[in-house]
This record gives sequence, structure tokens and C-alpha cells, in this order.
Amino acid sequence: MSDEVIDFSNELTETQRALREVTLMIEQSQGELSKLTQRNTAITSHLQQAQKQGGNVDEIKMAYDSALDAQQRLFVMRGQLEKLQNDKSHLEKYKSTLEKLILSGNGDGGSSSASSGAKSQMAGIEMIVNAQESERQRLSRQMHDGPAQALSNFILQTEIAMRLLDVDAAQAKEELGNLKNSAMGTFQKVRNFIFELRPMMLDDLGLAPTIKKYAEAFKEQTALDVNLTITGTERRFEPYIEVMIFRAFQELLGNTARHSQATSVKAHLDLGSDNIRISVDDNGKGFDPEILKESSNLGLKLIRERAEMLGGNFEIDSTIGSGARISFSVPAKS
Repeated sequence: MSDEVIDFSNELTETQRALREVTLMIEQSQGELSKLTQRNTAITSHLQQAQKQGGNVDEIKMAYDSALDAQQRLFVMRGQLEKLQNDKSHLEKYKSTLEKLILSGNGDGGSSSASSGAKSQMAGIEMIVNAQESERQRLSRQMHDGPAQALSNFILQTEIAMRLLDVDAAQAKEELGNLKNSAMGTFQKVRNFIFELRPMMLDDLGLAPTIKKYAEAFKEQTALDVNLTITGTERRFEPYIEVMIFRAFQELLGNTARHSQATSVKAHLDLGSDNIRISVDDNGKGFDPEILKESSNLGLKLIRERAEMLGGNFEIDSTIGSGARISFSVPAKS
């Protein structure tokens, strides 16, 4: 018994140290985010003023470059803060589990129970790490096949237009028109990409408006008929709760579009006084829930893991040929 307790005690000490470091980094990041937000607002205002007053091209270009740089820095900092908040949430849960393991390790049966609990916790952490790595790989491919490829095309189109300018002005004008259309299309894709990564309205307006906006955007992009209903009292919740629910909703809709062959989806967000509950019900081909145990797809497994870590539950109701209904709930913490 003593060996197990010593191991858990050392792990608890390291976890507490990591938790203090992450908390300090969150405080620093929040201060930096506040400064970047103010800077972004000031630069955006300067750009709008330069455009209204008809400033020279160089001035407007400099203002635009500054605004773009500020937005990129703001986006990166928000992503960093979200990651730190998620890390803190996981560390707090892990710390609580270790404390319970140490307390329950007093007896002959305690070591076995503690060891089993530790293995389960480590399996959960491994699942989260694997899921995060899979998401990074997906985003890398999406960036390479989308904006990165489009930028290469822009360079080529610009070179063509420049060479045609003195030879065939009409053709050069047509090429520039094509370039403008391509740029507008890519800009919209980048906006969608940023919204999927981290919608700013989640920070500004909260969970319900963001879920509603995402459902509308998803319907437009996939042609999947998404019917969303929201019940309960709309209010703000702890940031990590809002992030977890939004990410889970993304995953559930994405899974439906990729795998179910459904034509319509009914989604429901219930903002109860004690619990927040989301359900996604599709009319697709359905599946056997038992296959998830052997599946390499970590999405649904991770939703279950996180819901249970937060004290909630996760349910699947599906049979082959009869669609699927997936739901989960977590305690509402405002």
C-alpha cells in the first residue's frame, strides 16, 4: 500500500505545481489579451478613418497591415488562453482524483482500487492527447488544402495580370477580376475556418447565440437541414463549460455530416437551472453503439470522457437503419 501512496503523493505534488504554473500563465494571458483587444479596436478605428477620409494608398495599406497583424495576434492569444483554461480544468480534475486515490489507499483493497482508478485516469488523459493531436493534423491539412493553396494561386494570377497589362489590357482586367473573386472566396473560407477554430462571439455573447450561429452556418455549408431549438434561460456559464459544449456540438454535427448519410438533423439545447443538455437526432443510417468500443474515432469517446469528468452523462440511442440520437448533459455552472 505504501508504494502506491508514495507514487500518488509525488504525482499530486507535481500536479499541484503544474496547476499553479498554469494559473499564473492564465492571469498573464488574460492581461495580454486585454491589451491586444484594446490595440485591435484602436487600429481598426484608424483603418476605418483612413478609408473614410480617402487617405493615400500607402497609408491605407499600412493601416490594413497593422489591423491584420493585430487580429492575428488576438486570435493566437485567444487560442492560447482557451488551451490554458482547458489544461487547468483537466489538472483540477486530475488533482481531485489523486486526492481521492490517496485517501482511499488505506487498506488492502485500497491499492487495487487506487491503481485501477489511476489507470482509468491515465487512459482518459491519453485519449485527450490523441484527440488533440488528431485535430491538429486535421487543421494542418485544412490549412494546406485551403488558404495556403489559394495564396499560391493568387501569386500566379498576379504574375499573369502583370505580364498582360502592357500587352492586352482587357485580358489583364479580366484576370484581375478573377483574382478579386478568388480572394473574396478565400476570405470567406478563412472566416469560416477561424469561426470553427474559435468563434469570438463565444467570448462576447455566450453559448446559446454561438450554437445558433454555428447551426445556421453548418446548414449553409453542408446543405444538411439542421433544426435547432433552445429552451431554458439564456445566460453565461463558466468559460470551460461553454467551450466544452460548443466543441461537442461541433463534433456531433460533423459526425452526422460525415458518417450518417442523414438529410435532416434535430438539435436541442436545454439551458436548465441545474444542468445543460444537448441532443442531436438524425434520420441517417444509424449504427450499433457497441462498435464505438472498437472504433478509432475518438470524437464521441472524448465527449463522453469530458462530460463524465464534469459530473454529467452521455447517451447514445441508435440502431442500424433507424437513425441516431446522441445526447449529453453537464452541470450548469454560471
